[in-house]
Amino acid sequence: MTSFDSTPNPTAWRVLLALTVVLIMLATSGWTVIRHQSGPGSALGAELARWHKAGLAGRALPPADAEPGRLAAFFASLGDRASGRLVADYPHVVGNLNGAPVTLRYRANRLALGEALAAERKRVADPGLTPEGHQEAVRRMHRFGALMDEDRQILAFDPAGPGRVAEVFGDLDRAERVSVIVPGVDTNLLTFQRTARKYSAPVGMAQSLYAAERAAAPRVRTAVIAWADYTSPVGVGVDSATGRLAESGAQRLTALTEALPGSSRVALFCHSYGSVVCGVAARGLPSRVEDLAVAGSPGMRAENVAGLGTAARVWAARDSDDWIQDVPHMEVGGLGHGEDPVTPEFGARVVSAERAIGHTGYFEPGTESVHNFAEIGVGAYDGITCASGDDTCRSGIRGATGGIRA
Repeated sequence: MTSFDSTPNPTAWRVLLALTVVLIMLATSGWTVIRHQSGPGSALGAELARWHKAGLAGRALPPADAEPGRLAAFFASLGDRASGRLVADYPHVVGNLNGAPVTLRYRANRLALGEALAAERKRVADPGLTPEGHQEAVRRMHRFGALMDEDRQILAFDPAGPGRVAEVFGDLDRAERVSVIVPGVDTNLLTFQRTARKYSAPVGMAQSLYAAERAAAPRVRTAVIAWADYTSPVGVGVDSATGRLAESGAQRLTALTEALPGSSRVALFCHSYGSVVCGVAARGLPSRVEDLAVAGSPGMRAENVAGLGTAARVWAARDSDDWIQDVPHMEVGGLGHGEDPVTPEFGARVVSAERAIGHTGYFEPGTESVHNFAEIGVGAYDGITCASGDDTCRSGIRGATGGIRA
């Protein structure tokens, strides 16, 4: 009789567990990979078609996807009148154009928001809308109106589909340090800001981090960007278990960091699926991105820090009751995102998340996580609290002046 070894193979069991989890995700999420939210047509697409055929004072307009440096040089060659004309004629393009002056982008997006608000008001009055459609139109109308408040600085805006948006807190042009918050699943125009659970949404995260950075280093000129300018997965489904959307998001994130004005140092703070985006982007990020911090990460599509291919310092945080720790940290046939960033094997600098609660509590004021993120953001590394209780996560860093990378 042939005998079989009944001892389970650990790798096989991990693969089986991962596939089981994915099947459960599919069953409970309703195959979200094929359930796309719908919305009004793309005003940005229509403007882009006109932009590519247009000129200005006898000059052809540069391609909208040109290098940020080329676009910056083009706008620098224009006077106020010519720049204003482009803003008026192509608000959706200029408002999303990496390389255009940020003040022009703010103006352009205010015009684009006004157009979107007018369109939603018409939708709200449409008697043919279903109750669900009417409710969505009302919510979008209120969101657009709020984004148009005088004190808001909208760096990117596209109302098509679930929508994309980015907002700046602080003076981006004069900032010495810029922090970018990259959120995770279910991020869109309607979830960009919340009243309940304020600090689980990108705006609340950015406001909390900006306040903490100003408290940590009042003399450092800082700015924080709430960056919801990519298409995130909807719910916990196949899209959230793969890197497809992270790849397109990574391209947009890299373009943003390349186009930031001045010579500011940049730190990325990547939550949940946002850490997948940052992991995919890591290899192509410009050298000005000196710190990359993840919180509640399902993985970064790399087995260790070296596999990310970046010279940036890599930090990780996870609180003790975050459900993400129960997700299999592995990659099988494109499903899953690889090793857990808080494990010693991964090699990140693990910081304390004391007092953070759950998967979305990392940016709550008063938590060790937001304190540590602020210290990273302003470059005050001596003030960071390591998860281990010693100073191992700060090894090889010269403190507030930076300069040494382990």
